[in-house]
Amino acid sequence: MLTFTPAEIDAWLAAFLYPFVRVLALMSAAPLFSHASVPFPVRIGLALVITLVIAPTLPAAPFVSPFSALGVIEVVTQVLIGVAIGLTMQIVFAAVELAGDLIGLQMGLSFAGFIDPENAEQSPLIGSFLSIGLMLLFLSLNGHLALVAALRGSFDSLPIAATAWRGIDSARLVATASGMFATGLSLALPIVGALLVVNLALGVLSRTAPQLNLFAVGFPLTLLVGLLMLLLAAPFAMPALTSVLEQGLSILPR
Repeated sequence: MLTFTPAEIDAWLAAFLYPFVRVLALMSAAPLFSHASVPFPVRIGLALVITLVIAPTLPAAPFVSPFSALGVIEVVTQVLIGVAIGLTMQIVFAAVELAGDLIGLQMGLSFAGFIDPENAEQSPLIGSFLSIGLMLLFLSLNGHLALVAALRGSFDSLPIAATAWRGIDSARLVATASGMFATGLSLALPIVGALLVVNLALGVLSRTAPQLNLFAVGFPLTLLVGLLMLLLAAPFAMPALTSVLEQGLSILPR
């Protein structure tokens, strides 16, 4: 008859619990996995499968009982690491959505929107369109697999330990966020610049012809020019979005 001591049960539980917590935290913060269309039980099941695959390959870690105070600190540490990895890619998606929101604002589409089921709120059209396009590109480039690989690599660079959170480079994460948002602004700059020229021309026209109904003329014109610029920029959008994704994936742990 097989018998197990409480210490052995604690050791086996700890060997799978701490990696599982980090994987589940990533699933709750990373793009695609954290989407509202992915039910939470599916995330838990996927995190469990990934943990069962990678746990035997992890480097040996000092035993910490999950039922001790140090074990609670360990769980919080794994949550922080998993969320930090997921937020790294979320920043990329937020930057592209920012570019779309700026374009939509200049086009006058801030008046129009649709209910985003993920956030249960109204979302701008262009920003949501670019976000969906980036999500499809993310899948085509196997970004979801790169996230899982980065998660496995994080156990080498940030091993399971109560002090592993000190290895999180928060300054680099902030610098990445600022760089990504600068990239988002640069993506929107050509179209925003063209719409600015249109607005300046409408301003001059309103001074030379005050009787002209500027609202009736300006709104369709800016909308038409914005859509035309989006059409002209479409062939260049794929390389630009691919570059943004590659920048985000390059800073993930290896």
